[in-house]
Amino acid sequence: MKPSDVFARLSDVAAFMVPGLALWLRSGYSWGAVVLLLCSLATAGVWLRRPPGREAWWLFASIVAMGFVWALDFDPAQGGWSNLDRPSKYLLALPCLFYLLAYPPRAVWLWWGLAVGACGAGLIGIYQTGVLHLLRANGYTNAIQFGGLSLLLGLMCSAALLVQWGRWAPWQRVGWVVCILLGFEGSLLSESRGGWLVLPLALPVCAWLQARCGQRRLAMVGAALILAGMAGLMALKAHDVRSRVDEARQEITQYESKGDAASSVGQRLAHWKLAWSMGLDRPLTGWGRYGYEAEKQRRVAAGQAHPFVLRFSHAHNEVLDIFAKRGLPGVAVLLLFYAVPLALFWPTRQRVCRTTEHGTMDPQVLCLRMVGVLLPIAYIGFGLTQVFLGHNSGTMFYLFMCMLVLAILQGRERDALRQRAAPAAVPPGPGRPAAASS
Repeated sequence: MKPSDVFARLSDVAAFMVPGLALWLRSGYSWGAVVLLLCSLATAGVWLRRPPGREAWWLFASIVAMGFVWALDFDPAQGGWSNLDRPSKYLLALPCLFYLLAYPPRAVWLWWGLAVGACGAGLIGIYQTGVLHLLRANGYTNAIQFGGLSLLLGLMCSAALLVQWGRWAPWQRVGWVVCILLGFEGSLLSESRGGWLVLPLALPVCAWLQARCGQRRLAMVGAALILAGMAGLMALKAHDVRSRVDEARQEITQYESKGDAASSVGQRLAHWKLAWSMGLDRPLTGWGRYGYEAEKQRRVAAGQAHPFVLRFSHAHNEVLDIFAKRGLPGVAVLLLFYAVPLALFWPTRQRVCRTTEHGTMDPQVLCLRMVGVLLPIAYIGFGLTQVFLGHNSGTMFYLFMCMLVLAILQGRERDALRQRAAPAAVPPGPGRPAAASS
């Protein structure tokens, strides 16, 4: 086997590992990233000579910009080099992007990674709550991150099943349904209410995109089945779900009537109010990571904020947190970080047909683009109640899933162009056999 074939297979393995190991192994979201980083260093002489293309440069720019925002937290007097932990992840992701574009993985490895990842999330959630008797499933991260990513894996499995329905054998369809339900089950067992906000954001958008690309019936049936599946799982846990909803209502009432922030919802409302006020005071520069903490303590001491906010280092809202710490420029970079993948992966008729010879819709390309669109939409939803990108699991999953989807899409388009050009490049003639069809 040639070295190029070995690195192509390693790309496949990494495409499986990133989603497949994310939640049910300790630091599982990093294993595939380590493989990609090592391969990128070993093949630097190859990918440095290959132009990545305009779409890759847009993703590159958004990663660099977001990494720069995190790098502004570096302060030798406050934590030293440990402050570079977050920006270093963005920096180390860059060679992985170019490596993946040079050795694009095959989509099937990503599909099986999503399936294993969703199953693993649900099963470890069942084990932690049913055997270890934990109150909330958390995998090897925290309950909020675990619940959000488990739900996202379930939604991605839904896209893999519904958009490519005709590709799967009956037994495979049953397997996908099990994966979807286990992904949703992991989210429910985490009891992370904020993650559920993703459903009213993601389902209408994905159903509409699928319908406008020629799969109207599958889109309608799929959305109905997903809602039915979620309703069924919630019915099995009706008491837990109802108690969590009632608890949220009670906490909102207590905060509004008494200013009580000593609760899950109450402290979020207090954090949002504080972060908004701090951002308005310094809209152009923000307070910085350590300035945010110092100013928060000052305002609590002055009676301008509830003491409960001192227990957390972030505002429990992605936009408000970066607004308070980095001002409007930070918010603009965050929105760019969401918008670039959304624009790159947004499925249109032209985009989902460019890999087929006769201009027909390619279900696998549509599915890849749907998975890519789900990433920023889900993270926007998660970010309403959590600083999702402030945790390793959230950052690594977003970065490497975006890169994997882009690389697979560009690899398929490159293969399609090569197949179309092959007969023209070697025309049949006297003494030369006709080119074999691929």
